[in-house]
Amino acid sequence: MSSFTTSMFDSIKESLTKAPSSGFKDVLRFKPGVSCEVRLLPNLETPSETFHHYFSFGWESFATGQYINVVSPQSIGDRCPLAEARYQLRQRGSADEQAKAAKVMRREQWLVNTYVISNSDDSDAAGSVKILRYGKQLHKIITDAIEGEDSDQFGAKVFDLSDKGCSFRVRCDKQGDYPTYVASKFLIPGPVPGLTSSDTEGIYKQVHSLNDTFPIKSYDEIQEIVNEHLHCRSTTSVVVDSTLEVPSASDNDITEDVSWESTEKSKTPKNEKTPEPEIEIPEDLLEGLEDL
Repeated sequence: MSSFTTSMFDSIKESLTKAPSSGFKDVLRFKPGVSCEVRLLPNLETPSETFHHYFSFGWESFATGQYINVVSPQSIGDRCPLAEARYQLRQRGSADEQAKAAKVMRREQWLVNTYVISNSDDSDAAGSVKILRYGKQLHKIITDAIEGEDSDQFGAKVFDLSDKGCSFRVRCDKQGDYPTYVASKFLIPGPVPGLTSSDTEGIYKQVHSLNDTFPIKSYDEIQEIVNEHLHCRSTTSVVVDSTLEVPSASDNDITEDVSWESTEKSKTPKNEKTPEPEIEIPEDLLEGLEDL
């Protein structure tokens, strides 16, 4: 008798249409005009992993024109070859090299699990557990609610799925040419429509492992990306100048909050042009471009 069964064949057919695994599919997406109401979810098994804080770099490859996004090992306190190369180009590079380094944008972001109550841009998301990725604007609002000046009013209520909990309304508006989240806020306590007490335990168990959403590549792997997409070299390693003290993740010199479109996109390579001088734009105008 053949060991190949009908159920095995059904599983094979399912795999043809199954979407590939990706951290992006579980992340809420925003654009100006979108409003989303969520309830923050704690990680009950490991409370310390309720929030995930990380740094990343993004730029258009100088070799292929493809958009490159790299999570920095500085997120966990390790050395980052991209941060080191970028710093050296900015400090000792030629004018062209400094202009190139200026196009490598650095972002500080956070992740948290949420239960989606409503989403004006995606009605199918309601009732699901999604990841909210956010920058400094939303971070201030969330931090103030949990342990800051608004903690007396909200506090632990922001993680409560019962009618005593407070939902978070994330609102993305347009300020000039950029999105802004300053109108986002926590709401007064109230029930989650359609949610019963028996549903809550199952929802808490659906939280995603935030540490695994955007994995950190090894030092050598990132060095290969630097060689190919920053220095336009295929295999030659770049030697780090040990006489330069590269700032840490907390130093102001490399922590500007500049946003970019961090979707999994690639662009058609363009002809090289002389880089234009970098224009300083206020960070509050740039917040949230990663969600466009």
